[in-house]
Amino acid sequence: MARYKPIDTSPRFLAVDLERQLLPGTFEHALNHLIDHELDLSGFDARYRNDLTGALA
Repeated sequence: MARYKPIDTSPRFLAVDLERQLLPGTFEHALNHLIDHELDLSGFDARYRNDLTGALA
């Protein structure tokens, strides 16, 4: 499995705080949950094969 970079949603360089913007019950929150927890992203793993070598995807 590819080693993906974790997404930091803290407001260091962004003008918006994504954790506060994605309110539960909204479409955006549901979409974020689906992408992070429900979608099969194994197709991307084949492209970013960097388990043993290479930078994080």
